[in-house]
This record gives sequence, C-alpha cells and structure tokens, in this order.
Amino acid sequence: MITVSELHTPGVAHGFFTREGGFSQGIFSSLNCGLGSGDNIEIVDKNRAKVASALGVSLNHLVSGYQVHGTDVAVVTGPLETRPKVDGMVSKTKGLALGILTADCAPILFADAQAGVIGACHAGWKGALHGIYRATVEAMEALEAKRENIIAVVGPTISQKSYEVGPDFCKHFLELDPAHEKYFIPSVKENHYMFDLPNYLTDALMRMGLGKVVDLGLCTYLDEQRFFSYRRATHRGESDYGRLISAIGLA
Repeated sequence: MITVSELHTPGVAHGFFTREGGFSQGIFSSLNCGLGSGDNIEIVDKNRAKVASALGVSLNHLVSGYQVHGTDVAVVTGPLETRPKVDGMVSKTKGLALGILTADCAPILFADAQAGVIGACHAGWKGALHGIYRATVEAMEALEAKRENIIAVVGPTISQKSYEVGPDFCKHFLELDPAHEKYFIPSVKENHYMFDLPNYLTDALMRMGLGKVVDLGLCTYLDEQRFFSYRRATHRGESDYGRLISAIGLA
C-alpha cells in the first residue's frame, strides 16, 4: 500500500492500496477489492481481509458504500448490513475504516487527527463537478472537525495525459465556471480534449481552506503493474476490471 507522511498522525491508519499482493486471478489480478465486480466474492473477501488487517481492523469494520457518482455522504458508526448508496463517508468511531473503490476515478482521504474525525470520498467527474469533496468536508465539520485542521490526499487517479473527453463533457464544467477552461487541453482527436481531474480536485480542495492538500500524482491508466483502470480495460475490450481500495481508519 502507498502511505502519505501527512496522514501519519497518532490514531489514524491509512493506505492507498495497489492491485498487488492479493489472491485474485486473470483480469482481476490480484488485490481486487470490488464487491460489485465479477470476481469470486470469497476471493474478494480474502483481499479485503488483507486490507483490513493492514489497517488494524476486522473485515466487517472495513466499510465501503455502493458508489453512484453522487454527492450523498454517510456518517458511519459501525459495521453495515447493507452498503448505502453514497460516494462519501465520515466517522469518528475508533476501530473502523472507511474504504473507497476506484479504477480511474479519484479516491480522496481526509483526516482531522485533533478532532478524531476521518472522511473518504469517491470523485469521478460527476462527483467532482457537483462537489462530493465539499459535502464530505461539511459532514466532517458536523462531527466537530475543523476545516483548517483537515488534511486531504488525492490518491491514484487517471491523469490528464490519459483522460480524453468530448465537447459535451467540457460544457458541464464551463457552464459552471468559464475559468475551468484551464483544466482542458486539446486532444489529437478533433473536437476532443484532455481533462485534468486530479488538478481540478486539488485546486477545489485548496480553495476550501483546508489545512493541507496533497496530490499523489499517480496515474491509474499508465501504471498497469500497480493499478486497475476502467478506461484501459475498455480500450482493450475486456469484460470487467478490478477495483482498487483506498482506506482510512481510526485506531
């Protein structure tokens, strides 16, 4: 797993896990943690148990949602019988870890160690556009976190070099704010552009006045050895793809 010095704070455990070190085979090789993938669910549970152990929690205390590219955030206080349809989660419960599943979208982990509050969100382009990161921070504040003490880290996501989009995609962002034009550069394909999702998110988080914002600068599409990628699988005509997990917990 990949860890970040800024999140190495007392009482907080975290990791941006790669695809390596698991039990899955074939296109899911090897640390596929996607409960919604076509992988064998027993093997997925073994992979998730390995992640939970690395974070110091039991398997049922590694919680993840049913992600729908929305802006809803759940306050998690313990193990869940069913996965809520949310793209953000926050908690102040010790012994619990929040896990975000991605395969090109951005996982963002948050912590206010002083308040003992953590958060995590899944930010694809829709979530980024509509502010899932903002909703997650606000939910943390409702648990008495302080914005100026929150550390946010943007994990492995698809980079601008690999994220080609069409003209209709750009309109969503430019209609919200013409200044968003800076996150698009022309593609080699006519009337297409390359979108910079990680920088869009990093800038948005910094404007919120958080204590620290970090972008790992790791591209899921280009680094096949370490990361799953939905877009790479699609380009190859593969039937499915594995999911990475990024998680944060309170010891």
